[in-house]
Amino acid sequence: MATAPTTGLITHPDCLGHRTPEGHPERVARLTAVLDSLDTEEFQPLIRLKAPLATREDLALAHSPELVSFILDEAAAQAGRGFVGIDADTVMSVGSSAAALRAAGAVIRAVDGVMAGEFANAFCPIRPPGHHAERDRAMGFCLFNNVAVGAHHARVKYGLTRIAVIDFDVHHGNGTQDIFFDDAGLFYASTHQSPLYPGTGGASERGASGNIVNAPLPPGADGMMFRAAFERMIFPALESFAPEFILISAGFDAHRCDPLAEMALDESDFAWATTEILRIAAKCCEGRVVSALEGGYDLGALARSAKAHVRALMEA
Repeated sequence: MATAPTTGLITHPDCLGHRTPEGHPERVARLTAVLDSLDTEEFQPLIRLKAPLATREDLALAHSPELVSFILDEAAAQAGRGFVGIDADTVMSVGSSAAALRAAGAVIRAVDGVMAGEFANAFCPIRPPGHHAERDRAMGFCLFNNVAVGAHHARVKYGLTRIAVIDFDVHHGNGTQDIFFDDAGLFYASTHQSPLYPGTGGASERGASGNIVNAPLPPGADGMMFRAAFERMIFPALESFAPEFILISAGFDAHRCDPLAEMALDESDFAWATTEILRIAAKCCEGRVVSALEGGYDLGALARSAKAHVRALMEA
């Protein structure tokens, strides 16, 4: 008797080639910690695939041609001679452009695999992260917006008309909101600490068609407050939107151990959110879910959280 498809794990060694200066929180060790945590017997059923390179045309679905050219041509050339600063927080090294293309390519490959029934859902442990990258601007450790590229790919290749991104990173995904804001067929919902970088994500920011749902949480917010925000604001709006595909911006920096924020979640909260998103996906879109790594800067908390998240995906 054939077994049901399991969870895909799509990444690439090139994502380790994105180097940042000593002391930068978005470092190679983050991805190593996640991958090591998933290299155990429990996670052997994962379907492990290497991410392809996204094309410029793929990136241009979500970004302006000017940004794509700036990152892949001008900034990449400068990075070949050492670190180049994109902004105060965001840097490129000689391996950054390849890493960014693999990161976006991983989400594209994951969407394709889910749509083809190759696996039920997928997790993309990738870097650089993406949710701060706006249509015209790279920022906040992010070069290209991986989930936004994946959402547009799902629309163009498969003709889907209602695609949702759920973001539980501790920082608001201003980039995804910017790209989705005026498009009624794209839904973005976020829980995040406020006030905190990047300063966006107020509850009044609703999108041109009410397609943006922000649930800002105060410093010190715990799992009870996090879950209540999902249950009262995000899940009802998501179910009303009735997505045909759901992507998750899986940032784990709302963990109580994370050094860059002041929320008080633990890995059980991320597992709960994942399970609930999968429950809605089963009702709305045949369980189609792709998750991509965003933040998380305490290595131990990041590893534990990623394991809990992937375990929930595998149990769907």
